[in-house]
Amino acid sequence: MKSICVYCGSSIGAKPIYAQAAQAFARALVQAQCSLVYGGGRVGLMGVIADEVLAAGGRAIGVIPELLVDKEVGHTGLSELHVVPDMHQRKRKMADLADAFVALPGGAGTLEELFEVYTWAQLGYHNKAIGLYDIGGYYAPLVGMLQHTVREGFMQQSYLNVLQIDTDANALIDKLRRYQPPGRDKWATQREAV
Repeated sequence: MKSICVYCGSSIGAKPIYAQAAQAFARALVQAQCSLVYGGGRVGLMGVIADEVLAAGGRAIGVIPELLVDKEVGHTGLSELHVVPDMHQRKRKMADLADAFVALPGGAGTLEELFEVYTWAQLGYHNKAIGLYDIGGYYAPLVGMLQHTVREGFMQQSYLNVLQIDTDANALIDKLRRYQPPGRDKWATQREAV
């Protein structure tokens, strides 16, 4: 595992713990000799994690759509910055550059990016590890909702288990390294029932 795509907020969040944890994750990335792949912004948790990776001597690779560069939120001090035409190409490029994915706290954009790669894993488009860095219980309600989808028969437990969840940055990266994808695809049970 040489690179991890991090999804996180373009805002800093309401609690100092979010920025502190983003810095801790950045240092853990550098210690694990993994490059950061992220959305290319200089604001919010995005800017915090990129700045900390660079300060610790690591590589920070950004992917940003033209619209956001034009609004002057692009980070100009990165190891690499890829400017793409739109959000769809941004997400594809980030996924192509990454060996694994991690979501830190963020809003609708972070959740949308997380769920897209999570769905791709469920459908068999990739076998890369996906993690939630659960800072201060931020993702506990989301995990509860996913457990509800399993109980209600809309998702198999094996696909809930795809998400690697931890509150410690180093432990989460270790889980990502050891991840083994489920052996069956989403449609196996339905095919067998026919």
